[in-house]
Amino acid sequence: MTASAKTSAERAADYGLKPEEYAVILDRLGREPNAVELGVFSVMWSEHCSYKSSRRHLRKFPVTGPRVIQGPGENAGVVDIGDGQACIFKMESHNHPSYIEPYQGAATGVGGIMRDVFTMGARPIALLNALRFGAPEHPKTRRLVEGVVAGIGGYGNCVGVPTVAGETNFHSGYDGNILVNAMCVGLADADKIFYSAAPEPGLPVVYFGSKTGRDGIHGATMASAEFDDASEEKRPTVQVGDPFAEKLLIEATLELMSLGAVAAIQDMGAAGLTSSSVEMAGKGGLGVELNLDAVPQRETGMSAYEMMLSESQERMLAILKPGREADAHRVFEKWGLDAAVIGQTTNTGRIVLHHLGEVVCDLPLGPLSDDAPLYDRPWSEPTKRPVLLAADIAPPSDWSAAVLALMRAPDMASKRWIWEQYDRHVMADTLADSATAADAGIIRVHGTTKALAVTSDCTPRYVEADPYEGGKQAVAEAYRNLSAVGAEPIAITDNLNFGNPERPEIMGQLVRAIDGMAEACAVLAFPVVSGNVSLYNETNGRAIPPTPTVGAVGLLAQSSKRAGFGTLKPDHQMLLIGTTAGWLSASIYLRDLQGREEGAPPPVDLAMEKRHADLVRTLIGQGVLSAVHDLSDGGLIAAAAEMAMASGVGMRLENRSTVPDHAYYFGEDQARFLVGVSPASREAVISACESANVPVTELGEARGDALVISGPHGALCSVALTTLRTAHEAWMPHFMGATA
Repeated sequence: MTASAKTSAERAADYGLKPEEYAVILDRLGREPNAVELGVFSVMWSEHCSYKSSRRHLRKFPVTGPRVIQGPGENAGVVDIGDGQACIFKMESHNHPSYIEPYQGAATGVGGIMRDVFTMGARPIALLNALRFGAPEHPKTRRLVEGVVAGIGGYGNCVGVPTVAGETNFHSGYDGNILVNAMCVGLADADKIFYSAAPEPGLPVVYFGSKTGRDGIHGATMASAEFDDASEEKRPTVQVGDPFAEKLLIEATLELMSLGAVAAIQDMGAAGLTSSSVEMAGKGGLGVELNLDAVPQRETGMSAYEMMLSESQERMLAILKPGREADAHRVFEKWGLDAAVIGQTTNTGRIVLHHLGEVVCDLPLGPLSDDAPLYDRPWSEPTKRPVLLAADIAPPSDWSAAVLALMRAPDMASKRWIWEQYDRHVMADTLADSATAADAGIIRVHGTTKALAVTSDCTPRYVEADPYEGGKQAVAEAYRNLSAVGAEPIAITDNLNFGNPERPEIMGQLVRAIDGMAEACAVLAFPVVSGNVSLYNETNGRAIPPTPTVGAVGLLAQSSKRAGFGTLKPDHQMLLIGTTAGWLSASIYLRDLQGREEGAPPPVDLAMEKRHADLVRTLIGQGVLSAVHDLSDGGLIAAAAEMAMASGVGMRLENRSTVPDHAYYFGEDQARFLVGVSPASREAVISACESANVPVTELGEARGDALVISGPHGALCSVALTTLRTAHEAWMPHFMGATA
């Protein structure tokens, strides 16, 4: 059937609109939309732009707090960091594009998230990424890893913003749909934040940046659909990035803002010129009229439909204050950017588009946002997995082999091969990064004694086992990681990656994960200020493991009072802060050493998390903790191995409890920290823990050149640090075909 022969409803279906959604459009317009208008509705009502399946539940998040300047609803969240300064940050996904075209998909994800931040007046100072790939043995995994990592490094390195932290997991659940979540953090003056709402009619609308091409058309729609066997044919919907153009765009945007010429501004991200113009006018309660003939174009014969839906990169849309066109022209000319006045704001409440002498679109803005679908989708309570006790799980037959196997497992192995491709020290303010033994990246606030700590966290196997507890744990671990370096946790951004919400079991995962996250944010006073929802992450009906990634920012008032886990010295006393019950259910030990993906995840006691983390933060500020590492994947033995390798000093630990040895060392109980203290500080730390009602256990001491562990019945293993380091470092280079 030809396009012209299709009914309007069939054309709407081609654009991803459901029959009931198209019926609303017909009712609001009183007529059939033309192709351009249908395209505008399709992207604005896509899952990616409208959050139609999740908006109802996202309202559960606490979004305010004493430091929050701007919560969800703008390009990025804004928090006050004192001294008239603000931190602006957000995390977003580029999952579908990165699977189809890994280099450009990941690169443009980095570019897009930076634009969200500098659009609000902030200079980007740090990048993070959370990557989830398929099983190492899957035939596509190695190529995807290679392309994604090269794309992230290629874009971030060229722009000149350091990539300081992140996480990487491998699991067969991501074989057909990898996740690439990118986060950017920026700095701005708190009284110079820029917003997207158009303030009044009659103001010029200016396009600037790169020219518009045909790349990325219907990218937002693609991001709102499942994959199938033909998905790799969607390469034309993947954008192409130019990091050097992005650098020019950053400088031009910030200079234009400094001149006081900007009334409102929005980057052209998902849905391109459509979303930026509609959102700016709609938020201001105004209208907008554009002349598409004036849009800078890099290809000939582009239609109005193509221009409005193109997602070409490195483009911005600004509304100027009256009479400031000449100032803008000088800035754009200085930085060599294409620019044009392409329209003006109006008081009509409509978007009107002109092209080749004709009106090709005339729509009321209200229905594009106010009437966007809002679903209360049916959901089913996730089935809870039974708790597996230590008695149900076999201990290692060879402890030394088990420790080495744990530290070379794909999720636990060193990711040096990845982060060595990132410039981590450009701008010269990085105090801790992926190469540093610390639980969060740390960036100095230039010219001050302050620093920002940043982290990205999620344990998908916990969320899959119990979305509610897994959601709580993702937030709690972010809080713990910031506290482990001495930073006051301020706020989070999130990236909720799930499968098809039209399936009740998937919608149930999303609902309960949000419930857990919201509760954790409330108890920890850790508000959500920005975020992104990425749904339909599945291929041929198989959904990814639910992955609600949490990006978090904390503040160090004195950057010199920070902690890491690579500073252990011989004779330091080893203490464990927190309670160990020996939770092996849903653990890395159970999955990677026993081959069993079973059991309920560890419960998260939020009051305990806050009490323990707050005490650790206080002790770091007092300078009595020599080394600090939070306990998470792999439990105590993994934290001890990482601390010993990073410090270059061995450790002797003893289980003096009644908990079985394998549960004690490999268990993943939450709210715990491994700390090293000097003999002179030992009593002070123990006394502080007792006064704060925080459990503390003496484990042993740092000495020698091996990790030596024992239990009530004697020695369990002794692994030389050189052997441990070889196992830890070798897996990733071997997998990627490089030399270990």
